[in-house]
Formats: sequence, C-alpha cells, structure tokens
Amino acid sequence: MTQNGISISGQTVQCKCVESKIETDRLYYSRFAVSPFKRGQAGIVGIAMRKASLGEVEGTSITYAKFRGAVHEYSTIMGIQETIHDILVNLKETVFRSDSRDIQKASLYVTGPKKVTAGDILLPPTVRAVDHSQYIATVTQPVSPNIDLIIEKGYGYQINNSEEYKSGEFPIDAIFTPVRNASHSIHPFESPKEIGEISFIETWTDGSMTPSEALYEASKNLIDLFDPFLQMKQNANCFESNDIIFSCTRPSSSHWNDMDKSAREATSKNTFIDQLELPARVYHCLKRSNINTVLDLLDYSQEDLQKIKSFGKRSADQIVKLLWERFSIELPSKRL
Repeated sequence: MTQNGISISGQTVQCKCVESKIETDRLYYSRFAVSPFKRGQAGIVGIAMRKASLGEVEGTSITYAKFRGAVHEYSTIMGIQETIHDILVNLKETVFRSDSRDIQKASLYVTGPKKVTAGDILLPPTVRAVDHSQYIATVTQPVSPNIDLIIEKGYGYQINNSEEYKSGEFPIDAIFTPVRNASHSIHPFESPKEIGEISFIETWTDGSMTPSEALYEASKNLIDLFDPFLQMKQNANCFESNDIIFSCTRPSSSHWNDMDKSAREATSKNTFIDQLELPARVYHCLKRSNINTVLDLLDYSQEDLQKIKSFGKRSADQIVKLLWERFSIELPSKRL
C-alpha cells in the first residue's frame, strides 16, 4: 500500500492505493483513495488527474516498419499468412517499455514455419516487450522474412505521413497512451467540524507501467503545466505594463510586415510554441531543447533544427512552413 502526504488548502490530503491487480500482462488495474477534501475540491483534482493520465503520460510505440520485397500496404509476402496491413496493425498494438528517450532501432528476423510474436523482435537493451506472446504474424513456409522497425517515445496519438517514404517503407500511426482508461468518483463524508469529500481514482494501464507510476507521471506533468502561473510576480499588474498587447489570432502577412522591429520582437517573444498547434512530437522535441517562444526559434537555422534530437527534416520543414504562413518569417538554411 502506498501513501503520500501533501497539503491542499490547509488540509493534509493523502493518496492511498486501496486495490491493485494484474488482470493480464497487458492490463494492470489500481484504485486510489484521495482524502480529505473540502467540498468541491475532489472534483477538481479528479477531473484534472483523469485528463492528465490519459494525455500527459509518455508511452512507447513502433512508428515505422520496412518490409523487403513489399510493394504496397495490402500486398503479401510469400510464406506469410497475413497481409502487410494486418502485420502493421499487430505491430501498432505491440506494447513496449523503454528506458531511453532516443529513437530506437529494432528488427524482426525469423525462419518459418513459425508463429511470430513480440518475443521474436530483436530489441536494444533499453527496450523490452511487455507481453512476449503478443501475436504478430504466422510464417507458413520455410522462408526468412526480415522487417526493420523504429521505436519511439511520445504522447497521445501520432499520425505519420506516408508520402515521404519509399516502396516497402511504412509509417505506423503510433498510440503513445500507456493509460488505457481512467475514472474518478466523489463520495461525501462527515467529520466533527465539516462535510468533506473523498475522491476514488481508478486507473488501467497496458502493462508498460503500473498505475502508480502512471499517476505519478501524470501529476508531475500536471504540476509542470501550472508552473508559468507560479512564476508570475504576485504584485505584477499587466494593466500598468507598456508591453504590446497582442492577439492570439493568426496575424496576416501584411500586418506583420507593417510592424516595426521592436513590435515584431515583442510579438515573437510573447508567442509561445504551445500557441502554434504543433504536432505533439514536434512540440516536445522543442521543449526539451528549451525552445519556448517564436523568438527562441529565430536563433536557429533550418540546419540547426534538423540537429535537434529526434527532430529531423520533416519536423524542421513543418516549422519553416508555419513561421512563414503565420509571421512571414523565413528561417535561413544555414547559420550566417
């Protein structure tokens, strides 16, 4: 049983794991009791934790597969029962746990006849398959198919564009969600002094992490989201500031061109990258490189962006296109 004490509104609030079970290798369940809360607080915490658990916990997934001899997604490889499409679906659902944030390479090389499972994937030391029996394909003849894989970490759901890949290469839309489901319920209780609330939080994970680990990461990332508000000066009054007040709507090219240099700098300084509606993978790569605003991006050339870990040319092209369309800013190809 785990127990942690924190302070909320002068109360000592504790989180206890009251139930935990492993239903399968890919389904872990835990139930947590969090109390005591004042009336109304349990709902705030429960809703926030549910959303953070489903969207702010990092997962590991296959994002790319290369089949030698494959023509298109719905073709077949001699000696394999499934189509390429069916194998890609099975690879997409394969659950991994990774101790590294780097992009990892893996491969699948077997000789049939054989039932191929996740345990047959040749993985780097920092990655492991959660369920070695998870089905991938069946090789029906004495052939030796070879599949190259790329495994990445990320958040949420990532759609990969197939236009940039060659024949035989297939991007996989990744599901970076180790938390399969999360729910909360609120139960009132009476104490001698007041009526309070208990929040029960239920979490189901895919086995790549325990519900306790998921809850810890979700709460940590949730706190980080509120950090900008904690950094605000208590006596700061934005109405007394002479800073330029800017709109969050997209400025037109003509509007941007009409601005003087100081106005442009102020706008780019105060436009944060989370306002740019970037793909999750691009956003997190920039954040890890301490790039927080458009002004920070202007310190980079296109070549510099491609050198950011896990970024690449496609992500750099997205940034270049976005800066031009929104702000009429053209990043140089190389640093001058």
